[in-house]
Amino acid sequence: MVTGCPRADLDEVARLAPFGVATVHEAIGRTGYLGPALRPVHLGARIAGTAVTVICWPGDNLMIHAAVEQCRDGDILVVTTTSPSADGSFGELLATSLQHRGVRGLVTTGGVRDVAELHELGFPVFCSAVSAQGTVKATAGAVNVPVSINGQRIAPGDAIVADDDGVVVVPRIAVSAAVAAARTRTQKENETRAAFRRGELGLDRYGLRAELSRLGVEYLDYDSDQELP
Repeated sequence: MVTGCPRADLDEVARLAPFGVATVHEAIGRTGYLGPALRPVHLGARIAGTAVTVICWPGDNLMIHAAVEQCRDGDILVVTTTSPSADGSFGELLATSLQHRGVRGLVTTGGVRDVAELHELGFPVFCSAVSAQGTVKATAGAVNVPVSINGQRIAPGDAIVADDDGVVVVPRIAVSAAVAAARTRTQKENETRAAFRRGELGLDRYGLRAELSRLGVEYLDYDSDQELP
């Protein structure tokens, strides 16, 4: 149980949320994405906060309860297990406790339950399973140590961004640079969006005609004498 972990500046972290997961992921070099297995329990949430990390034993949520004490306003709880587990280790009661402390959401490789109640609370959850299967509180794990999800390292205090597209992590020391990169990418996307609305094609906007030619793509008229593939 590690206490007093440094966290990314919460104001800077908050600036990441409006950009969304896809933009942040692309802006920081297509890194940090925690993979397609982590899905929102309810659509529409877009959050950013600082990670409090938890390692649990499969089928055991003792360390989630222990981690609540270490959480503070602006945090996101990130939970994984020592081996795969889909058991419903998190539900409405834990969400109520976390919400009281200002926690912005949960990211877990495991399962959750009380889906209707979580929706009523407005507590964002991103998980790999929904399961009514209960858990015990019997085995020690760890809180606020680095964890790995889908090959991505998450240290306590790192920035977490989550929305309908999934979850991305930004290292604590890289948040300011990520905000700047996401802002630049968003500006470029806005310019491209405007161009598409004027009728410009992606083939021309991105210079893809030359790439098609390089790859040997040929344009054949359907009514020509040439034999079509």
